[in-house]
Amino acid sequence: MWPWGHLAVVYLCYSLHCRRRDWPPRALSVIVLAIGSQFPDLVDKPLAWTFDVLPGGRTLAHSVFVAALLLPTVALAARRFDRRDLGTAFAVGHVSHLLADIPPSAILTADASELTFLVWPLLPPSPYESVDGILAGFLRYSMGWYEWAQLGLVLIALVVWYRDGLPGTGYARDVVERITGRNDAREGI
Repeated sequence: MWPWGHLAVVYLCYSLHCRRRDWPPRALSVIVLAIGSQFPDLVDKPLAWTFDVLPGGRTLAHSVFVAALLLPTVALAARRFDRRDLGTAFAVGHVSHLLADIPPSAILTADASELTFLVWPLLPPSPYESVDGILAGFLRYSMGWYEWAQLGLVLIALVVWYRDGLPGTGYARDVVERITGRNDAREGI
């Protein structure tokens, strides 16, 4: 699944969870959720495609063994700072990424050979097209039914995010203003 697909899936799940609890999506949780949803690819893709350190783009950070170490560590850190909601948001993002990376064909045909990335390094990564760098991966992008389905999810997620009040944008803007020392509202921009 592509980054925008992962983000759409996890945001729709989070928004539904918030609606069921009758509280609005929280800005910082949405940002951490987004980071968690991208984390496995942010680790594995550069290390495999650009630096040739890993044997594939779904290996180290896609492994349940790394998740078993990473997620409790994140939970402990979140508890330490009294922000368990952020630890949960990261975990939900990370786990949703792993689940969303299971190819539909593996589910439809019950072909477990496409799930080996989940137990890397015990089993070799699932075979898929080799990419000569991240930019090459994007340049060779093509639209099949699965990509169109992801795009549909993205459009639905954008509508839901808008209806939720664009959570995360104000917080991100405030952080950028603090870092740069600017306040666009004061400067008339």
